[in-house]
Amino acid sequence: MNAVTEPETLSELIADCALIPATLKAESLPRPRSAAQPWEVDEACHAQVAELDAYV
Repeated sequence: MNAVTEPETLSELIADCALIPATLKAESLPRPRSAAQPWEVDEACHAQVAELDAYV
């Protein structure tokens, strides 16, 4: 079994990217659909982050 290793050089990374199948490349992926409704922040969502500044 071959161990998967991280590329150590830019050229190794480029070579790895060249092996990505065409079906997974951005040009062949479907376009995102538009949302049925625009996203809005409701009270429940706002309450989840209301005290966020205290943690930062």
